[in-house]
Amino acid sequence: MSRCQTTSTAGAVATATPDLGTRQLASPGLFRSVFRQHAAGVAVITAQGSVPVGFTATSLSSVSAEPPMVSFGIGTGASSWPVISEAGHVGVHILGEHQQELAATFARSGADRFGAPTRWFQGPEGVPVLDGVLAWLVCRVVARVPAGDHRIVLAEVVRGELSGTGRPLLYHQGRFNALRD
Repeated sequence: MSRCQTTSTAGAVATATPDLGTRQLASPGLFRSVFRQHAAGVAVITAQGSVPVGFTATSLSSVSAEPPMVSFGIGTGASSWPVISEAGHVGVHILGEHQQELAATFARSGADRFGAPTRWFQGPEGVPVLDGVLAWLVCRVVARVPAGDHRIVLAEVVRGELSGTGRPLLYHQGRFNALRD
């Protein structure tokens, strides 16, 4: 595919894909089927509002090392979105392969995510921090970028801890999985 470059009056170079004529957009079903083939690490994102909120995410990405930044996606229809949309800080938790039930709890609509048996404490900046995870970060939200029916949240890491040992939990073909040797 050919690409073209344009230069703005400020001198920045932007790369664009030329119009490909009539484009057929993929259906949401095809899109989901394709991404079921993509194994992803499992994280839980938390924030504190009038009550703590959290959700399971497979969209976590490292963005930058200087400064340390991460991103994740959240649907604007998600029950956690109203709190995440206003939160100054969020917690990011990397789950271990032994935490499939925790991942399922935070993925389940209507679940009591912070009730028994979930173990957690109020961490830095008032963020709910989950016990027993492989690692956690507390991050300052720096941007929320519209992306279709989701928002991409960019957040700068302010604190963190490698708190557990073990292997990561993965999500693949619609199921939580462990790494195999």
